Amino acid sequence: MARPNESSNKQENEKKKRQHKQEKQEKKEARKASKHSTSFEDMLAYVDENGNITSTPPDPSKKREISLEEIQLGVPRQETIAAPADGLRRGVVKFFNESKGYGFIIDQHTQESVFVHIRQLQEPIKERDKVVFEIEQGHKGPSAVNVKKG
Repeated sequence: MARPNESSNKQENEKKKRQHKQEKQEKKEARKASKHSTSFEDMLAYVDENGNITSTPPDPSKKREISLEEIQLGVPRQETIAAPADGLRRGVVKFFNESKGYGFIIDQHTQESVFVHIRQLQEPIKERDKVVFEIEQGHKGPSAVNVKKG
């Protein structure tokens, strides 16, 4: 029995494969032909005095010495800010969800966000209310306690 002719779809696929192979070979030869030697200097990038990446070397007159003690690796320790003498802090309610029972207060002194739970409220609060509160360290960070409008 004679072998049936290849379908036109199969012929098209074979044609595409040959064409793709040929294009790939041409690109490879073009890369080899245009391969000019790029010098090491052309590949260098520099950082200027402002921390921007540039292709020109930095000006030696602007060079400054940095002592090893000035270099700080990692995140700097956060300075503890002393609480007011009476222990009360002032802030503004940034967010409060009554249905879920929690929110956040922005401390006026440190500008940090402090968590507040509905159980710690002495009176109802809403967003943008000015409040007076104390801070207590919870297991997930600072929490506001004894919160009242103020």
